[in-house]
Amino acid sequence: MEYEIKCSVCGQSSPSLLAFKCPSCGQPLAVQLYFDFEVGKIRRRDYTVWRYANFFPYVKEKEIITLGEGWTPLIDSGNVHFKLENLNPTGSFKDRGSTVLISTLHKLVKNAEGYISEDSSGNAGASIAAYAARAGLKAKIYVPENVSGPKFNQIQFYGAEIVKVSGGRSKVAEEAQKTEKGKFYVGHILHPLFRDGIRSLAYEIAEQLDWHVPEHVYLPVSAGTLLSGVIYGFKHLVESNVIEDMPEIVACQTRQVSPLYHSFKNLSYTPPERVTSIADALVSVNPPLLNLMVEHLREANGDAVMVEEDEIFNAFIELARKGFFVEPSSAVAYAAYKKQLKNKEASKDDKTVIILTGTGLKTMLKPN
Repeated sequence: MEYEIKCSVCGQSSPSLLAFKCPSCGQPLAVQLYFDFEVGKIRRRDYTVWRYANFFPYVKEKEIITLGEGWTPLIDSGNVHFKLENLNPTGSFKDRGSTVLISTLHKLVKNAEGYISEDSSGNAGASIAAYAARAGLKAKIYVPENVSGPKFNQIQFYGAEIVKVSGGRSKVAEEAQKTEKGKFYVGHILHPLFRDGIRSLAYEIAEQLDWHVPEHVYLPVSAGTLLSGVIYGFKHLVESNVIEDMPEIVACQTRQVSPLYHSFKNLSYTPPERVTSIADALVSVNPPLLNLMVEHLREANGDAVMVEEDEIFNAFIELARKGFFVEPSSAVAYAAYKKQLKNKEASKDDKTVIILTGTGLKTMLKPN
């Protein structure tokens, strides 16, 4: 057996690739790998996520749905490297999860004469909509009632059906998960295959640095798919003896949306009634994977940093002046790095990777 889909809490095995929660206790599922990463099994001539196809054994070769995602540039800026996930096909790192998820499930859904549903008004909704379009699969994306902006337009242009839901973010997820004839919920936060697709990012960073991993990796955190996927990818490389040590993973959050930071530091957190941060892709004030995120970050000996609005804006502008036009949500990671440098909690001499998660073309901000 090469892999198993198991409950992250009770350990119960799930036989279905379509399942997103434990059949026994209802908790989130996770993919468990039972094979080593082998450098010799990399597909050297493939410069997409599918360069690592041999390490996603549940995906059938002839059923891969790709838009050329992955193998994004890693730009050297001294000891700091910027990983340009904003250059993925739909403009965010979410394409890594979408290509793996849709490649695995599209035939199963089509054979059942069904369609997929997802809850997201942002990058994940756009990404799932794009890959569903590529696969010729009907997608229904559930969004908050007051949704607007470039990401919402993007979802519509890909041809997905939009369902507007009144109420909070949890209400949107609830509606997306409701049982309807032919509907298969593939929500990016809860579906284990989406999260598992993100581990390709860790493989790439390690390979692009010639298997000499950085001391630190900074990444923005909201729902936790990026955090969990990157940790799992590096962990797989360590367990396979491809790299010696895990880099320190630094989870970066805004003051408004910082449940992970507060939980990790054993502090109480009161979410705002309304999120008004310029980092508008980071909205999960009560993420369903919070306990798992804290557990994964502690196991990896990681850290969490919280940044203020002015720090985010200044980092956003500084990145743009360096030629990196990214979403303010991506700038949260750079803001956290700058903050730790200032507080002498990080060193300029350490090799550091900062993951820039989404393109600035999606931002609502306008220059003065």
